Amino acid sequence: MAIPVIMPKQGQSVETCIITRWYKNTGDSVKTGDLLFSYETDKAAFELESPGDGFLLETFFDEGAEVPVLMNVAVIGQKGESVSAFIPGKTAAPPAETAPSVKKEEVSKQESAVIQAAVSSTDSRIKISPRAKRLAENKGLNYNRLQGSGPNGRIIVNDIEKALSGSSEMTKTVRSAGTEFTEQPLSNVRKLIAKAMYSSLQNSAQLTHHMSADVRRLLETRSKIKAGLAAGTEKNDITLNDMICWCVIRALKKFPEANSHFLGDSIKTFHKVHLGIAVDTSRGLMVPAVKNAEKMNLPQLSKELKMVADACRKGNIDPELIKSTSATFTVSNLGNYGVEMFTPVINLPQAAILGVCTIIYRPADLGNNTFGFVPYIGLSLTYDHRAIDGGPATLFLKEIKEQIESFNY
Repeated sequence: MAIPVIMPKQGQSVETCIITRWYKNTGDSVKTGDLLFSYETDKAAFELESPGDGFLLETFFDEGAEVPVLMNVAVIGQKGESVSAFIPGKTAAPPAETAPSVKKEEVSKQESAVIQAAVSSTDSRIKISPRAKRLAENKGLNYNRLQGSGPNGRIIVNDIEKALSGSSEMTKTVRSAGTEFTEQPLSNVRKLIAKAMYSSLQNSAQLTHHMSADVRRLLETRSKIKAGLAAGTEKNDITLNDMICWCVIRALKKFPEANSHFLGDSIKTFHKVHLGIAVDTSRGLMVPAVKNAEKMNLPQLSKELKMVADACRKGNIDPELIKSTSATFTVSNLGNYGVEMFTPVINLPQAAILGVCTIIYRPADLGNNTFGFVPYIGLSLTYDHRAIDGGPATLFLKEIKEQIESFNY
């Protein structure tokens, strides 16, 4: 009996996924566990394996198509079996062995609308996916001269985006004719980031306090770790950012009001620290959470921070870990970029976020009437004044400073 291949639901907040590549073609023989296609959510990428043995009888969506979760994507069965019962939009499914053979063009108008958007192009001359065609038409792009990179030369969304960004020969020609600018559509990730940032600033009372901390202890520890790694006596490559996150967790345990979510008419204060860490990726900014970070020692925390950051960059992070509600507090480190001071934006409903800046050498009293230059790291705490008052926020930031300056590993 034929079986459907269903678009999985990756996380409670995911409603649609985009098919990025088909590994099998219609008519191919498949076995359980064979890779059928790859797909992505707004921030993560996945691959789907075949749920059974047989042949890939039909695929209902092209590469580049945006598919609602839990919808039939394809059908696997034996040659000659009917697939009509599995066509997206069908409200009734007769038994496979008795279902009449139904062509796509014979389906009702309502069903045909769904299938037409998913299965075939409305342009009889140009092979182009429905989603790619909509994008081109919305941007006023003439796609007739584009060479498609999809199956059988079909134009897919990636081809349109390349043309709009200037990667195609057609767009380069327009540029040479004197165009003053190029226009590129926002990616799904950028749309989400833009919406979240705007919503955060529009719907909260954000203030930022700046402070700096002496990082001589952290730098000494980092030098010892590097020497240990070179000598083979140290196994954990613990970074400055790992140490700072460790200090933040210690401070949050003393000031739990910063480890909270502001929910409008209530404040949810957490007893555990689920630490969010801002990660810059090729697809945009992601903020995965390290769950139960307060229970970890420093090597464990370092390992987990690297693990979630690597998963974000590879595109296989668990979608549940990048929801804004997954973390209780976030750290964003721009020190490697040389940023001396900045105003991080809160990842609502979290009540605060810490921005970590670059290290600057400043004159300081070393004791015994001796002055010298001391390395200080900038700390920028943005907090929601609806949830935290200025006094407690300052004391919390000072506690982070003291944890850094008294660091011992």
